Amino acid sequence: MKKYAVLVAGGNGSRMKSDVPKQFMLLKNKPLLVYTIESFLQADVEINIILVLPEHHLETGKEIVSQFFNGKEIIITSGGATRFHSVKNGLMQIQEDDSIVLVHDAVRSMVSVDLIQRSLNEVIDKKAIIPAISSKDSVRLLDGEKNKSISRESVMLVQTPQTFYSVDLKKAFEVEFNDSFTDEASVMEAAGHQIYIIAGDENNIKITHPIDLIIAEKILDNAQ
Repeated sequence: MKKYAVLVAGGNGSRMKSDVPKQFMLLKNKPLLVYTIESFLQADVEINIILVLPEHHLETGKEIVSQFFNGKEIIITSGGATRFHSVKNGLMQIQEDDSIVLVHDAVRSMVSVDLIQRSLNEVIDKKAIIPAISSKDSVRLLDGEKNKSISRESVMLVQTPQTFYSVDLKKAFEVEFNDSFTDEASVMEAAGHQIYIIAGDENNIKITHPIDLIIAEKILDNAQ
């Protein structure tokens, strides 16, 4: 069975206060995107990488792939107006219905080989899985101008990769977009699929703000 990793890198550098899209920013002299791709290839050398980039940054992506992954076939395609549309564009590159698809935020560059491998193993039986971690903070639920405390034990913080069978995921993405589709699990849930949670990883941070780069550097230092 073929395996695909759809790496969604459609963001820009606005919250990083940079003109460089965050997926291309350097961490220890390597673009963030490179760390992400390396983790997936280390987890399974047979994974097919599909890289979804903003249309006006496709050439930059090709240059990075050529520099760091010379000889490795990596599919690069353009994203869309939303995450939903970007993932849909990535899924269009997959022809096989009997494959496994991991969809991952490309700027979760500290994703571990262990988490990727566990995702590949768990999806065999459960068919639709997402990694998540518990909230360490108190949580309140907003209801208009009111709010109320809810137990943090009932709240999970969702990560990626989110892993599914391609036949299910591609069919789920045939619907029209709506604002409730914040990730792939929400699209699959709307299509009637049960979502299973596996243990995420505290280090699997989404690099969004400048401080996240500092944290990521410390994670790399501690891994050495």
